[in-house]
Amino acid sequence: MNIAALLEKSAIQHGDRPALTVHDQVHASYREFAQSVRAMAFSLRHRLDLKTGDRVAIAMSNRPEFFETLFAIWHAGLIGVPLNAKLHSKEFEYILSDAQARLCFASPDLMASLAHLPAQMTELERVIATDSADYRALMMDDELAMTDVSPTDPAWLFYTSGTTGRPKGATLTHRNLLAMTLSYFSDIDPIDADDSIIHAAPMSHGSGLYGLPHIAKGANNVVPANAHFDPAEIWQLVTLHRGVTMFAAPTMVKRLTENAPATIPAHLKTIIYGGAPMYRADLERALEVIGPRLVQIYGQGESPMTITALSRKDHADRHHPRYQDRLGSVGLPRTDVEVRIVDSDGVPLAPGEMGEITVRGDVVMAGYWNKPQATDAALRDGWLHTGDMGCFDADGFVTLMDRSKDLIISGGSNIYPREIEEILLRHPAVIQVSVVGTPDPEWGEEVVALVVLAPGASTCAEALDALCLANIARFKRPKRYHFVDALPTNNYGKVLKTELRELLSQLDTTAH
Repeated sequence: MNIAALLEKSAIQHGDRPALTVHDQVHASYREFAQSVRAMAFSLRHRLDLKTGDRVAIAMSNRPEFFETLFAIWHAGLIGVPLNAKLHSKEFEYILSDAQARLCFASPDLMASLAHLPAQMTELERVIATDSADYRALMMDDELAMTDVSPTDPAWLFYTSGTTGRPKGATLTHRNLLAMTLSYFSDIDPIDADDSIIHAAPMSHGSGLYGLPHIAKGANNVVPANAHFDPAEIWQLVTLHRGVTMFAAPTMVKRLTENAPATIPAHLKTIIYGGAPMYRADLERALEVIGPRLVQIYGQGESPMTITALSRKDHADRHHPRYQDRLGSVGLPRTDVEVRIVDSDGVPLAPGEMGEITVRGDVVMAGYWNKPQATDAALRDGWLHTGDMGCFDADGFVTLMDRSKDLIISGGSNIYPREIEEILLRHPAVIQVSVVGTPDPEWGEEVVALVVLAPGASTCAEALDALCLANIARFKRPKRYHFVDALPTNNYGKVLKTELRELLSQLDTTAH
């Protein structure tokens, strides 16, 4: 079915309930939301002359218009291309060109980066600001009946974060998005029409994807008033709204923990975290402060939000004999997917053996937009090869180590950077660390750690070395430590190891 049908059903069942809210001000009820979507869909097809399958981009900071435009795009049988609001104008231009988008909706804060593009791009015809008369006029037309689509038709081009090379558009179909939505109810949480989701993380990615199950159940989608993540506002919103869920990056969970009120509001239901490693010390502190309200998910844009999950129950089961190991895992395979750990030849490995995580199921992308070679490399024999290294334990829990390209091979032995990072983060002076391999003429690669210390804190390489030697095999410990002010990250908080290696090269050159 057309994924836009989720909204139509909720408009019938929950028409008067708030659908889109900014802080505590209702932007639209479900009835109003659906009416706006139908009218905008009519305008897209009959005023702007867009055809079935045309791509329409959405470049917005978090705001209710994101869902208005996205559902109108789907209702009209078009393909949405949500873009991260933090991209550079040249990155916007690349993605718009790669997707051959004919139209782009933009929030006012991004118009300066986008307004000039139609004059220099052959495909892009218009950029429409959400605060403009042109935008408001789109919702004044007749209402369009929902366009029929095939389950395998593209719905969302999810552009990868591009930590290496140019971003690629993972083609997510209507079936993919429906499978992801249903999987939420199966593995994450039930949702009631009285519930809310706070969109504090980018709606162009995980938070927007998790808006779909909430819209399917008539829940309230709440956008913070502050354009930047503000823990104080989030805690205030938790007191204002009921049955509150939010999707958060681990860094956001850490900040919420550090700024939590003395008593956690009872309205907080679930914090779902993912998108980057959650180090165990931070997780244990969050559980201590926030309580058993955490769920971890592991997924990729290529299999959105759905590969494994560590449930609320698993987070809370402190008496389980393997509790610590489970906290360090990414949980169990989700209901709607099969997960295998394979070697370099694609042969499944036994529990405890490290290999590449592969996945198949209705949530896995159709391929990369207009990139057949990249598609063939990622999708082999029906399985998505994630590029992530991990292993099963005897109970089926998956421990995620590193991207395969970040694996360090020294003296013929595999070394996983995250294992070392977990140890170094136990030091009270260390707040961030990233471990990489650098070429070594004798060993192939040597282990190097780049360390960020807490403000006013101090330590030395000898102390960190002693910590490693007390906890891991000698051959795994870093041979060098560099103390830096910050680590380079992308717009989602992931450390960019390519840039990190460039920084390391500069540091080594300076040292010599």
